[in-house]
Amino acid sequence: MKKILSIDGGGIRGIIPGQVLVALEQKLQQRSGNAQARLADFFDFVAGTSTGGILTCLYLSPAAEDPTKARFSAQQAVDLYVENGSAIFEVSLWQKVRSGNSLTDEKYDDAELRRVLDRHFGSLKLSQLLRPCLIPAYDITARQEFFFTQHDARRHGPAYDFLLKDVCRATAAAPTYFEAALTPALDGKAYPLIDGGVFANNPALCAYAEVRNAASNPTTEDMLLVSLGTGQVDKPYPYHKAKDWGKVEWPKPLIDILMSGGAAVTDYQTKRIFSAAGKGSQYFRLQTTDLGAASPDLDNASPANLRALVQLGRAAATTHDADLNRIVDLLLTADPDPLRFT
Repeated sequence: MKKILSIDGGGIRGIIPGQVLVALEQKLQQRSGNAQARLADFFDFVAGTSTGGILTCLYLSPAAEDPTKARFSAQQAVDLYVENGSAIFEVSLWQKVRSGNSLTDEKYDDAELRRVLDRHFGSLKLSQLLRPCLIPAYDITARQEFFFTQHDARRHGPAYDFLLKDVCRATAAAPTYFEAALTPALDGKAYPLIDGGVFANNPALCAYAEVRNAASNPTTEDMLLVSLGTGQVDKPYPYHKAKDWGKVEWPKPLIDILMSGGAAVTDYQTKRIFSAAGKGSQYFRLQTTDLGAASPDLDNASPANLRALVQLGRAAATTHDADLNRIVDLLLTADPDPLRFT
């Protein structure tokens, strides 16, 4: 069975799936009897968009002292958000003036985000990740999807390989929030990229399609797919207000609608694929449907909201406890089987 983990985009709300995965990793440690067990020890393939892409890189980064082991625990991955979120999503007075309060330029300077990514990833390359993976971005000049993939970086060399900190910066380049990222491959060619959430905020189907094309050509029957959302946003947009919106008012609601709507459609399609194969029990969608006291905003990193997101993620893990136990049962059935791509 090929075991796939997929993590949605959602900005600072990445804390929610991050906390659920803390609970999953703890269960795996307890059931396996290995206190040092990591998510990368059990999944064969990981996909993540935007904030999910950052989590993907954290989970799969090799340790300096042993490149066959994971560098970060699931808790350390969440700590990146909790400890650095406020600084990443801080708007200086100069940035407000320069951007016309985000009307004429991106809302946030990316200097702090780059510092955090550099501190966590340094000179690590995509090809060094522990497992095959897929991280979406979008090329705004070529007008096409762009996928960072560990297996292509390993097979094809510098033209497909990137520094991890650049991969994360590119997939997190949400329009209006951060400027587009000019992302250099290791062969020197640079790609102008924005957040992969504009077309694949939920990358579960992308991951499914990629794994189907592995050398062993696994079928749906041979897959376990665990997909995590960053919280379902049901913020209404009243008709009497939206009907008169123009270029100034529409961008933020449109991004919200594209991300949440696309993620829900992907969940529907993936569920139908597994159901048609008679393997509905091998697809898990862990999504929080009520944000409670937490803000739906992608960039609300106030101390109060960070605390609310942590609590929401822990509550989500409790809500999905039965699902997590079933996932652990399946993950422990066999060691990960290295996927090979032709």
